[in-house]
Amino acid sequence: MLNSIISFSVRNKLIIGVLTLALIGYGTFSLTQLPIDAVPDITDNQVQVITSVPSLGAADIERLITFPIEQVNSNIPGLIEIRSFSRFGLSLVTIVFDESTDVYWARQQVSERLQTVKDELPKGMGVPVLAPVTTGLGEIYQYVVRAAPGYEERYDITELRTIQDWIVRRQLLTVPGVADVSSFGGKLKQYEIAVDPNKLKSFGITINDVFTALEKNNQNTGGAYIEKQTTVLYIRSEGLIGTMEDINGIAIKSDDNGIPLFIKDVAEVQIGSAIRYGAMTYNGEGEVAGAVVMMLKGANSNEVIKDVKERIAQIRKILPEGVEIEAFLDRTKMVNNAISTVKTNLMEGALIVVFVLVLFLGNLRAGILVASVIPLSMLFAVIMMNQFGVSGNLMSLGALDFGLIVDGAVIIVEAVMHQLALGTRYSSLNSLNQTEMDNEVKLSAGKMMNSAVFGQIIILIVYLPILSLQGIEGKMFKPMAQTVAFALIGAFILSLTYIPMMSSVILSKKVKHKKNISDIIMEKIESVYQRLLKKVLSFPKLVVVSALSLFAIALIVLSSLGGEFIPALEEGDFAVDTRVLTGSNLNVSIDATLKGEKLLLERFPEVIKVIGKTGSGEVPTDPMPIEASDMMVILKNKSEWTSATTFDELAEKMSKELEDIPGVTFGFQYPVQMRFNELMTGARQDVVCKIFGENLDTLAHYAQKLGNIANTVEGSANLYVEAVGGMPQIVINYNRAAIAQYNLNISDINRIINTAFAGQSTGMVYENERRFDLVVRVAGQQRQGLSDVQNLLIATPTGDQIPLYQLANVEIKEGPNQIQREDAKRRIIIGFNVRGRDVQSIVNELQQKVESQINFPPGYYVTYGGAFENLNAAKQRLSIAVPVSLLLIFTMLYFAFNSIKHGLLIYSAIPLSAIGGIFALALRGMPFSISAGVGFIALFGVAVLNGIVLVAEFNRLKSGGDLDLKSIVITGTKMRLRPVLMTALVASLGFLPMALSNGAGAEVQRPLATVVIGGLLIATLLTLFVLPVLYILFETKLVRKKRISPSITLLLFGLAFFSIHTGYSQTPISLEAAIDTALVNNQLLKNEKVRAEYQKQLIKSGVNIPQTTVMGEYGKINSSFSDNRFVINQNINFPTVYSNQKSVLKEEWKSSVLNVAVKESELKKQVSQAYYMLAFLHQKKKLLLENDSLYAEFLTKAKLRFKVGESNILEKATAETQRAQIALQLNQLNADMDLLQAQFQLLLNTPTVLVPLEDDFKMNRPVLIDTTAPALAHPAIEWLEQQKLISIKNTKLEKSRLLPDLSFAYNNMTMRGTGADNILYDGSTRFQSGQIGIGIPLFYGSQKAKINASQSLQRLSEANYRFGIKQFNTEYQAAINQVISFSKSVDYYEQTGLKNASLISDVATQQFASGDINYIEWVMLINQAISINNDYLGAVNQLNESIIQLNYFLNK
Repeated sequence: MLNSIISFSVRNKLIIGVLTLALIGYGTFSLTQLPIDAVPDITDNQVQVITSVPSLGAADIERLITFPIEQVNSNIPGLIEIRSFSRFGLSLVTIVFDESTDVYWARQQVSERLQTVKDELPKGMGVPVLAPVTTGLGEIYQYVVRAAPGYEERYDITELRTIQDWIVRRQLLTVPGVADVSSFGGKLKQYEIAVDPNKLKSFGITINDVFTALEKNNQNTGGAYIEKQTTVLYIRSEGLIGTMEDINGIAIKSDDNGIPLFIKDVAEVQIGSAIRYGAMTYNGEGEVAGAVVMMLKGANSNEVIKDVKERIAQIRKILPEGVEIEAFLDRTKMVNNAISTVKTNLMEGALIVVFVLVLFLGNLRAGILVASVIPLSMLFAVIMMNQFGVSGNLMSLGALDFGLIVDGAVIIVEAVMHQLALGTRYSSLNSLNQTEMDNEVKLSAGKMMNSAVFGQIIILIVYLPILSLQGIEGKMFKPMAQTVAFALIGAFILSLTYIPMMSSVILSKKVKHKKNISDIIMEKIESVYQRLLKKVLSFPKLVVVSALSLFAIALIVLSSLGGEFIPALEEGDFAVDTRVLTGSNLNVSIDATLKGEKLLLERFPEVIKVIGKTGSGEVPTDPMPIEASDMMVILKNKSEWTSATTFDELAEKMSKELEDIPGVTFGFQYPVQMRFNELMTGARQDVVCKIFGENLDTLAHYAQKLGNIANTVEGSANLYVEAVGGMPQIVINYNRAAIAQYNLNISDINRIINTAFAGQSTGMVYENERRFDLVVRVAGQQRQGLSDVQNLLIATPTGDQIPLYQLANVEIKEGPNQIQREDAKRRIIIGFNVRGRDVQSIVNELQQKVESQINFPPGYYVTYGGAFENLNAAKQRLSIAVPVSLLLIFTMLYFAFNSIKHGLLIYSAIPLSAIGGIFALALRGMPFSISAGVGFIALFGVAVLNGIVLVAEFNRLKSGGDLDLKSIVITGTKMRLRPVLMTALVASLGFLPMALSNGAGAEVQRPLATVVIGGLLIATLLTLFVLPVLYILFETKLVRKKRISPSITLLLFGLAFFSIHTGYSQTPISLEAAIDTALVNNQLLKNEKVRAEYQKQLIKSGVNIPQTTVMGEYGKINSSFSDNRFVINQNINFPTVYSNQKSVLKEEWKSSVLNVAVKESELKKQVSQAYYMLAFLHQKKKLLLENDSLYAEFLTKAKLRFKVGESNILEKATAETQRAQIALQLNQLNADMDLLQAQFQLLLNTPTVLVPLEDDFKMNRPVLIDTTAPALAHPAIEWLEQQKLISIKNTKLEKSRLLPDLSFAYNNMTMRGTGADNILYDGSTRFQSGQIGIGIPLFYGSQKAKINASQSLQRLSEANYRFGIKQFNTEYQAAINQVISFSKSVDYYEQTGLKNASLISDVATQQFASGDINYIEWVMLINQAISINNDYLGAVNQLNESIIQLNYFLNK
């Protein structure tokens, strides 16, 4: 097939050319449509539930909000884990699903469950909402809205936030692919009614009166319409508040004189703001407003960012004068940096591959032709990436090795050039014409295509296990495997079509015999290699031992390398986690952030701008408290740095400078990486230690101890110990007696407290399209300290007002700051980042120290998460993927060479390549990472290719007759040295730019490329010396042949003689005896009888009563005293079910018994057929032997007549021919008899050779045939009728299952204490009771379906029964007709035909002897007589068959 495709491509150059142009066109178009991103999105599949409750503390949030939401969502299919975060005013529950779960289906499930739990949540305390459908890579664009220089006084942060919310955000939400825009910073504008408590008291009103008045005076209504002549007039009121004057003019009540009391009399109406939980600062200059644009999950980030920027440009035109939008974190920067690295590496890799190809091939045209496969296969890969939804990013494009891609093309082009240069077919010519060139390309490409295909399949197979990776490493490396596979498939198709076609056109048609530079260089290399190889072959054991020693050393080095998950990707900017003391207010955090921003801008010229994000945004998917901030440090290009050369060095220097700010901690990370960590593990740091337990104080104690230990571990930086306590709170502890005394209730007091300090919205104030909350609260100067809370006036039902401290104890206490939970258990986090050391060794050291220094109490334990957890999970998956990959390689090698020995020989390249990969990592100081692990998988596939080339050449030479193994090895390595070196160098040097790159994203590529380069170079070097040694050792030990001993020969001869002797021992048997023997011995019939017995035993299982339950109980059952109780419980089906089950089983047993009868009837028929067929063949053999004797006599006479000259040669030749034909018929007949004899013995299940009686050839014809079909009495029809009965019984059984189930129980117990009869019992008296119950099938839809199915089966069995009777009657009548017809034929032969045959034979023989007829006439007459006898035997055989069929229908 492959050769046909090559031949087609060479013949139809125009078609292939057009298809290639189509590939270029469509591929170029697909390239413009390819989604581009920096890295694959590794965020897990999750749904976040956010509930904002400004008036509740952390403990109440956990108890009243978080826990119910966790519980109701805990059983959704596909759920992996639930994490939650509860702090003052906020509950965030993260529900993580497996990757196969559709995120929109998951959100629907969560929404439905939230509807069921909403009644359990506190009324009026916030509604759970789902976070936007976005991911860790979703924060694609972040910006600030600030006043331009000179306009700072005109636009305060409240006005900036209003512009952000009502102009910028609204416009951005309409951009396709934007999930949400989370506003950040500024002050949310409100119309504030700042009530003066003293004035309220003086006028004798409460804050509730103010609230009610505002509610009742801020609404519109309508009065439908009235008709006026021919028109209608619609009626509507204008009662909504529009200005502050409207608010001031609202009357609260009137005094006794009718004078109204207005809002302005008791409160100040002003522009205020909502209580803030976040802020944004800019370059140390002050506060600004801003937002984070969140991209919809699965959208094309490149397109969305482009659309957002275009929309921002439009928004700038409609902004008020003096307001600016300035982006500070744009994912385009990260994407461009990563893609720039990919482009550079791919271009440099392609140039290196072309250079190596030209160098080794010695032909510029050939090098360019092979190199042209690179862009074409890439275009094919891009097309497939679009089809399969794979984005172009650092991982999908960054691991492409063009050396692997061009491997197939190299093999074909090199074969064509080799044939032109060294072949003898065209040695007399100077150049070829196009036809000769086409033929040469087809021949050369066809020979080498299998090798090219096999090599590409091997490489494809080793990438398949990477597709099995799951979790983060799966999302990271699957795109790489997919893209490599797409490119290889494209290269494979091009090698079959494009390369042969272009080779016949582009390559020079001149037949060269001169050596080029490449040949001269290779000759020198071959000369040096041959000398070294001959020396190495003299010390085979030393070579093997040295290779094993190197492998052992490599394993030791590997164990000391350490490990990390995936190297951190340099994103180009820093995210600095900034924290002040727990309990600090927002202004303290803002001040600390501003100081940090100024310091970094002043001391580091690399910094472009610094933006601080304190606390949470409007969409709090990142639930930071107000004492935590993120400083986004936007940096210049790395080439412009002066303070440092690496990100780690710059982070260390910045950390050192920031130590000048007291009371603040700073932790450096990359923005996207930090968000990834937070969404996937619930913490931002590289390594996260989680302590699980119940008591928050205990958790905090052990967290502090573990944090102190972590500080002693070298390489840990930016330690963070979660502060779960230390939050100062004004706690109001109610005095219920006092509340009852004043006839108050807690809910009313709570509402007053909430309104006074948090503020309650009484409605909205509309400014055209904009709307703002109208909030009532106590004036700012009246809510500044503990005394303000204590003196808050509470109105009583009598009209009096009393201070709060008379109803409750009001004091300042420290309470929980935040509470985190994971899988329904509380946890506390200790996190740190890793600097200058690998993750695995740090965590191993930390684990040892923790185990020796901390003893956790029962119920408390620690786990190690973050990058370490991901590393261990990935290692477990790689421990499966790598062996599978190795097994697949070995399987392919076995199929290629059809030899386990040669497969293992080539397999030696894998440990040899591992040596190089491990040493390369160690030399470059790199730990083992998942990138390196994937590199090893790719390396193993490429490493075996060289072994395949060498062993295949060795075997070819050996099959050619060369038996000297050393000569084979030396010759083979010399011939294949060039392709071995070319394959290794092209594949390894193609990765060289990745290994040396320092661009953005190179951290992930570097370990992979290092492993492949080091592994291939060392593997090639060792393979060229170790593999020849191993080949000689393997072949030397396996060439001895074993001889068979004389005793075994005698034994085999004796067995053969015995089998021949027993083969001719035959015993005659009658038909009746044969049938009786079969009925007793036949194995199939025995099996049916056993099955019938099985069905009989199964009848007893019809009454299958469930197990009796016996339960014992001891404890405080009835009172505070301990009692004991035991219960006996029995459940049963309704008795009708058991009787119906037994009926079904009985009918199935009857069916099995009838099936035995059916098998017996069929067995009688089969035995009869075999018996009379054997008898027929015996008679036919007898006839042939008689004819053979006749022609033998004729041949003897013919020879004598020819000898004496009485006849010619024709008579003698005729006699010999006739006898030879009879001999052929006898041979065929003997073979048929042997086969039939074996079948006959199988039916009788006996080793004895049984043959029919000599004279038992023709069956007795039935004297009187009854034309009425006996269908109803036949076992087969009875069996069909029984199937009908079984289906009826089954339907009855299924209907009875709708009857109720019954349950019985007996209880016996003691009782201590006073009973209901006022008698004191001491436990010696036992009380008993009984229970009876029924189970009613309310949900019977499933059972109804079973009943309907059973009724359908019943109808089917009835139809089968009716059809069976019709078919039986038809076949019975046909059998009668055949008996009558064949009887007439037999009667003719017996009455006339046989007599005529005997007469013809006798008369012909007499006339031939007397000379009345010649030999030709005699032969014709004898053959006529033979034909009549043969036809008679055939007629008897047909009559026997028809009688046997009739007897079957009559069950005889």
